Amino acid sequence: MEKNDIKTREDIFKLVSNFYIKVRKDKVLGLFFNNTIKDWDAHLQHLTTFWESSLFLKTKYHGNPIEAHVKVDAAHNNSITELHFGLWLNLWFETIDELFEGDYAENAKRRARKMGTFLYLKIFEARTED
Repeated sequence: MEKNDIKTREDIFKLVSNFYIKVRKDKVLGLFFNNTIKDWDAHLQHLTTFWESSLFLKTKYHGNPIEAHVKVDAAHNNSITELHFGLWLNLWFETIDELFEGDYAENAKRRARKMGTFLYLKIFEARTED
């Protein structure tokens, strides 16, 4: 089966939706997401907008990912580790590779790797500010 690159909001929604099906079922990650997110439909749309903004640089994303992740970490007794980000990244790469190929797909991987590192550092910083 020939795969296409990520080109539209619909493609991003497909990626995000399929990815979070895996995350929600994951024995380690599922706990954080399933206990935090109450409205999955809204969350998937919100994340689709985030990735659309990140990949296509044309949509305006409104939100604060750092604040959101720091709050989740605090709600889970500061238990988020680099392991969690590694698992998240592996599932992200796996989902992209199953569905897409091309420049935007590779960029989605690069941006996720950078974002994961940055968010983990910000979570760790927030712990030391107390």
